[in-house]
Parts: sequence; C-alpha cells; structure tokens
Amino acid sequence: MFPLYDTIPSRKKPYVVYFLIIINVVIFLYQQSLSRVSLLAFLYNYGLIPARFTNPRWEQLWQIRTGIELVTSKFFTFLSHMFLHGGWSHLIGNMWFLAVFGDNVEDALGHVRFALFYLAGGIFAALTHFAFNLTSTVPIVGASGAISAVMGAYYVLFPYSRIISFVPLFFLPFLVAIPAAFYLFVWFLMQVINGLFDNILRSGVAYWAHAGGFVFGILIGLWKRRSYYRW
Repeated sequence: MFPLYDTIPSRKKPYVVYFLIIINVVIFLYQQSLSRVSLLAFLYNYGLIPARFTNPRWEQLWQIRTGIELVTSKFFTFLSHMFLHGGWSHLIGNMWFLAVFGDNVEDALGHVRFALFYLAGGIFAALTHFAFNLTSTVPIVGASGAISAVMGAYYVLFPYSRIISFVPLFFLPFLVAIPAAFYLFVWFLMQVINGLFDNILRSGVAYWAHAGGFVFGILIGLWKRRSYYRW
C-alpha cells in the first residue's frame, strides 16, 4: 500500500516541508559527488553509530583499520543522521512520505513548531533505535525516524482523512481510499513486528526508530489536540 496523496488539503503553504525536501536532496547530491572512500568517511562521521557511545575502543579500532578518523561529535550525529540517505530509493521514499503527511501536520502546528517537532521527532527516534541496538557498529542514516513522528501526529490529528494508495492486486494497479487511522495503525504495527524479527534477521532497517518516532508523534498530536479543544 503505497500512499499517493491524502484527501485533506492544507490551508497554508508547507514551507518547512519544502525546505526539508530541498536540503535532503542537496545533501544527497553532495553524497553522490564523493568517492567511495570519502562517502564511507562521510556516512560514518555523520551517521549515528551506537558503538561510539557504548564501546570507547571501537572508534580507535575503526581508525586503525580504515585510516578514517571520526572527527564529528558523536552527540551531533543524533541530529545529522536524519539528513543523510543510503540511496535514491531511500531518499525518494522518505521525501514522498514527508510530502504526503507533512503538509497537514505543519498546517496544524505552524511553521516554527513543526520544524522543532520534526527535529525532536528524529532525535527521539534515534534514541529508540539506540536503546535496542546498543552495540551496533552500523551507522543509521535517513529521515524516516523524523517522518515517522510526522505520521504519528497525522494519525492523531487527521484520523478521518483518506489516504489514496496504490495497491497492486493480481499484477493490476488499483487506487484505494484507505482511512488514515487504519493505514497508519497497520504501518506502525508492521514496524513493531519487523523490529522484533529484525533482532534475528539483521536487515539493517531501523524499524525501532520508525516505531519510536511514531509514538513521539502521537504524543505531540495528543498535546496539540488537547490544547486546541481547550481554546
């Protein structure tokens, strides 16, 4: 079920969503310009690596083995990782989901609050991934944790929306209007299930970051909805 668009138009231009898409694309194009060794250094410097926090010797051994020094602050990577991507499909998929769900959430929160919410959601998602992968030496990159937070807020704020989705059935394309609450609940459930199995399969996908970001978005959405009704 791939989302194409939703049925609730935003009242204002989602300038923050536009800016986030642009900056992610620009950084990815920069990644594409790097040599293989430089790209590896870039991803390990700015991607989030749990082992940098839990294994003091790992960073030193990494430098000896590869000759690449990790000069970026390991705490800064909780922020920087969400602006990197591992490939075109990774980038396009994330930016598409951000465009589908982000405009309405930005409309509800306002530009500045949405920007802060997006960054905080990405950090919370990274902390969730960190908690489940304390010794991992693989850098996580991508905006999906922050975008999961956007989807969590959408789940609370726009449950009666419809998500027009592409559903391949018997090799034929179908467009189906799926209730947003159902679509997003199923999506979240799949992240949790995949996260449980991924502890064994080790696919490299940060499913727990997705789940953590989604929960963060729900909490912010509930706060926003409560404050709205209070007025």
